[in-house]
Amino acid sequence: MIVIQELSQFPSLSHAVVTSGTFDGVHIGHQKILSRLTETARQSNGQSVVITYWPHPRTVLKPEDDSLRLLSTIEERIEALRQFGVDYLLLLPFTRAFAQLSSEEYIQQILIKAINTKKLVIGYDHRFGKNREGGFDYLQQHAQRYGFEVEEIPRQDIDAVGVSSSKIRTALENGDVTTAARYLGRPYSLTGTVVQGRQLGRTLGYPTANLEPKEKLKLVPAQGIYAVQVQTPTGLYKGMLSIGTNPTVNGTHQTIEVNLFDFSEDLYGQEITLLFISYLRAEQKFDGLQALIHQLELDKASALQVLG
Repeated sequence: MIVIQELSQFPSLSHAVVTSGTFDGVHIGHQKILSRLTETARQSNGQSVVITYWPHPRTVLKPEDDSLRLLSTIEERIEALRQFGVDYLLLLPFTRAFAQLSSEEYIQQILIKAINTKKLVIGYDHRFGKNREGGFDYLQQHAQRYGFEVEEIPRQDIDAVGVSSSKIRTALENGDVTTAARYLGRPYSLTGTVVQGRQLGRTLGYPTANLEPKEKLKLVPAQGIYAVQVQTPTGLYKGMLSIGTNPTVNGTHQTIEVNLFDFSEDLYGQEITLLFISYLRAEQKFDGLQALIHQLELDKASALQVLG
């Protein structure tokens, strides 16, 4: 997949089959659109093109609203799109000026002039242009004038999988990483750098790597204890994860701490990725460190049972 970040740098294509959207999470609903996109491009000996935007439009249009949390960083989104065999990714900077483009300007400047679109594949609820004024009906009415076909993925095809980015966010905010994985088609992931912590886990016999997320807008699942897989620079390991404030030792702020099983390397300053497999239990305050250690033993057994 070729990633292009300047509209002026986009190559002249013979038969561009195009879709567009934010694609946060690249969930199984998005995947239906991507599958149809790449299939159509193959059938016509054309090139599949995805147009997406960064930063997320809501952060530009509503900067005062700090509530948005993303399912994927831009790097994760690019990698997920690559996995679906997309030929070209046009990554457009989303600015206030870009948001002012009318649907007609968007079509003329981007779809026709820059990309030379021959077919557009969109989801049933896709909108574009200033105030989201453009949609399937508008495109269909003017398709002949534009010189490209328009195909809409039927509502029943998308609704059949019963998924949306908001549903995934809600599941993760409730700790339901199993449902999130089903909607995503893969475990939810969180990448960050290992930073210095209080090193309490080491004294308890369960040393932890403290994660500082790479992207501040990336959604961190609900507080609690999880069974996870951990991708490190040297390989994939099983582990158990705590997201919370460590109330047993009077913690005051939320930390993300993972204990990797059968692992003894130094991870400080290195980047690791957590893959959320299962929620084990809620965070709780124990009557002393011995009670906490006993619970950690049970948590490890539960995690190993889940992870196999």
